[in-house]
Amino acid sequence: MIKISSRIQKSLLLAGIVMASHGCKIDIAPTDRYTEEAIWKNPSNMELYVNGLYAEFQTFKFGQFPIGYSNATDALTDIMKYTSSTAGNGTVNILATDASRVNAAGPQLNYWQSAYTRIRRINEFIDGLRKYAIVSDAEKDQYEAEARFVRGYVYFWLVKLHGSVIIMDDISKHTVKDNPRSSEEDCWKFIAADFAYAADILPPAQPAARTGRATKGAAYGMLARTWLYAASIAKFDRKQFNDDPLTGVPEANAQAYYKNASDAAGEVIKLANEGYYELESDFTALFTNKNSKEAVFKLDFVAPQFTHQYDLGFTPPGDVPGQCLVYGVPTAELVDEFEMSDGTRFSWSNPAQAADPYANREPRFYGTILYNGASWKSRTINTTPGSATEGIMEYGVSTEPRKTVTGYYVRKMLDQSNTNFIQNKSTQPWMEMRYAEVLLIDAEAKANMNDVNGAQTSLNALRNKRGLPNTPASTPAQLQTAIEHERKVELAFEGHRYWDLRRWRKAHTVLDDVRFSGHRVTAEGAGFKYEVVSADNADREFDPAMYYMPIIVNELQNNDALDQIKGW
Repeated sequence: MIKISSRIQKSLLLAGIVMASHGCKIDIAPTDRYTEEAIWKNPSNMELYVNGLYAEFQTFKFGQFPIGYSNATDALTDIMKYTSSTAGNGTVNILATDASRVNAAGPQLNYWQSAYTRIRRINEFIDGLRKYAIVSDAEKDQYEAEARFVRGYVYFWLVKLHGSVIIMDDISKHTVKDNPRSSEEDCWKFIAADFAYAADILPPAQPAARTGRATKGAAYGMLARTWLYAASIAKFDRKQFNDDPLTGVPEANAQAYYKNASDAAGEVIKLANEGYYELESDFTALFTNKNSKEAVFKLDFVAPQFTHQYDLGFTPPGDVPGQCLVYGVPTAELVDEFEMSDGTRFSWSNPAQAADPYANREPRFYGTILYNGASWKSRTINTTPGSATEGIMEYGVSTEPRKTVTGYYVRKMLDQSNTNFIQNKSTQPWMEMRYAEVLLIDAEAKANMNDVNGAQTSLNALRNKRGLPNTPASTPAQLQTAIEHERKVELAFEGHRYWDLRRWRKAHTVLDDVRFSGHRVTAEGAGFKYEVVSADNADREFDPAMYYMPIIVNELQNNDALDQIKGW
């Protein structure tokens, strides 16, 4: 009891620090010793505790993962290249080219300890809420719904990584030293139950005092995402890559789980039809719009207390020469994926397109990529080798080049109006889930249910809003290919690509034995010459065993009922 009470006190203190800028008052009477009953007598404590739980969403903001200095997982894929070649800023490059770095002694992509610490805090909160809280039953239900929303999110990350993990659904489980893994299918069901509970209880919109808290739409969106992952594993894994008895989802359940995903997405679409969400017309501006109706769930930042450093990390070096970090830059593979403005595919084999490759591209291209000749903050981006500030540099020549190694810079999510981010840092929101993703989930689920018309409807709603014509895809297989393309472009740099390739079981072909590239642009006569150059100095590696990341060995040593995932 004393230990749990102490943890709650610490959590309340941290939550008070985190939420101070939102005007929350910590009204706790001084005392030498707290009991759980005393803590729960003050309803404001519950607000502080719940607000503190939402800090977990900071862990993966802007597509980051806690590897190195919070590197972006998109840099493990074909759409982004990190510029540094050293551990820390460039840890993601080391992992992308050396699969042997992933092992039970140091899985690298490791969230286990942090996740279960958060899960324990959530379970303590739910237990105390039901035992001691002096609020109405309806308020208890809402607090529990929010706690389970966060718990579902934490477990979603654990199961994406490992498949089969330990389900801790009650505080009593934490008093038992040895707990075994549950099956992957049961884990997905557990996550879905948490999000479904939240969706049933939470309101469509939160009052102003609770801005940033989970809503019915956010819970349904997360539920749709969860079932899409479960369905994808059922359809594409088929026990081809791992013979652990607890990993995988029966292929026979794929259709049911795709339907669950579509049904949950459909609830968000209903809310959109009621005016709660809508796609934005300006793709570039939506990522700095703090009131965007495309945000289904987002984190807000307010200077000076709550800021981030996305602009410092990704803006072109000419903004503040010598100080911009330029962590990651777009690859040529991503640049070539964007369509022409009329919806046709871009091709270097087309003489007119090859002569002027950045003209007449779809609007998302200009909202995602900064290229040679792009206008940015009252200057023209110059990525030619002759530019000492922003010109392309061969990867690996400098360990910390702080400039492009592909010939491109990130545009997406940067705040063009922020001209003093060194001092002020950044405050644009992070949208954990956008309405665009919900439509893509619905389209993918329906395509895999052979509902061609339904899939086309959701996909075309997105494409049309982005200024593109209807998809020409007319069969389930064609639609799946079209959706994979659409997710690659629409969700670039938002942290989806690596996990999409894993759930489609394509990572071992797309990310293995390959080097990704950039474009070196040089002046030639009145125009420019575009040369494909390698952005890697070693082949990429993805071992199929990595579809299920190993559990770190010290967890096995501390839990006699926990066994390692087979293959590790």
